[in-house]
Amino acid sequence: MDDRISELLDEAACRAVPVVTGIPDDLLAVPTPCAEYRVGDLLNHLFHVVVGFQELAAKRDADFSSTPGYLHGDWRARFPRETEALVRSWSLPGAEEGVAGSMGLPARTLGAMVLLDLTVHPWDLARATGQDYVPGESALGELEALAEQMAPTARSMGAFGEPVPVRADAGRFARLLGAIGRDPRWEPPAR
Repeated sequence: MDDRISELLDEAACRAVPVVTGIPDDLLAVPTPCAEYRVGDLLNHLFHVVVGFQELAAKRDADFSSTPGYLHGDWRARFPRETEALVRSWSLPGAEEGVAGSMGLPARTLGAMVLLDLTVHPWDLARATGQDYVPGESALGELEALAEQMAPTARSMGAFGEPVPVRADAGRFARLLGAIGRDPRWEPPAR
């Protein structure tokens, strides 16, 4: 876990952008493995996380009490710009140091939280929309540690579901998905 969060975010963004920009409008209402979200809702959530965590990197508060609508105008062109801004914000000196946000969490933990969203939600979106997605391997150690550290709190807040059992020979990403309450074998309902 010696990698800088900005480097891990850059790799995650490179893998997330093709998934997000490849989602057609006619699939915005289909379900995702993240049970409380349809594709459009999850896209709005992911946009909001990417934008809000830019503020947290700068040690400013971000408002997550509601999620604005981001799917207007050319949102597919905006998502790569916002992920680039996220990576830049976490690459600035001091971004990973100290505490940030109203919860007073260590900045590195917050960076790992946005990395988790930028790694898992593209998988959710890819599964829901029939796209390929392979997460970056270099982030998995950071994300496994975060999942283990944050699981009880995240479950009580509804951010993680109950663990989903996975096969003994499952890969690291599948085990991470299971640990945070995703079924790695999830398939979209027949259309």
